[in-house]
Amino acid sequence: MTTKEIQKDLKNKLKPARYEHTLGVSDTAQHLAKIHGYDCAKAALAGLLHDCAKIHGRRSKKIALCREYGVSISDAEYKNPSLLHAKCGAILAEHEYQIIDFDILHAIRVHTTGVPDMSLLDKIIFIADYIEPNRDKAPHLKELRKLADKDLDETTYLILKDTVDYLKAHEDQTMDPTTVSAYEYYRDWHNSQNRKGV
Repeated sequence: MTTKEIQKDLKNKLKPARYEHTLGVSDTAQHLAKIHGYDCAKAALAGLLHDCAKIHGRRSKKIALCREYGVSISDAEYKNPSLLHAKCGAILAEHEYQIIDFDILHAIRVHTTGVPDMSLLDKIIFIADYIEPNRDKAPHLKELRKLADKDLDETTYLILKDTVDYLKAHEDQTMDPTTVSAYEYYRDWHNSQNRKGV
């Protein structure tokens, strides 16, 4: 499928607000890729597909899709199946939209929780999902949008910190261990930069 065909298909399947968010992430990813020296077309495509599994709203559908393709489901994901949309998105991107690029599939897979030592595209999609123009509820958005143009690692750290702080303050929310691992990795990176006086 061409990018235009994918975009048309998503427009037909996603709710209007989700589709607008999708376009916002794709545009923001392309912007960040240009600034940070990454392939703009790949970044835009990964952004376009990052939430493609949102077409499946039912918990059972996400779990069945992961089981069908042998994708592991953590305890946190069983408790909060909305977390599975990233893994399911990677499955659909590969098998429904014929994406074979590992970097794109991986960025889609980890865009919700993050992972330690993310690739450049991983960070671009992770950040773009958080700061795209339609977002208005997360803290520090104005500062993060400016920082993302300068330092993806520091922006990743601050997003993960805000996410972990939010989840700790809301005991009814499920915290995925992968998010904790990602936060600890980038917290240690942040602290090492401070020790160096960077």
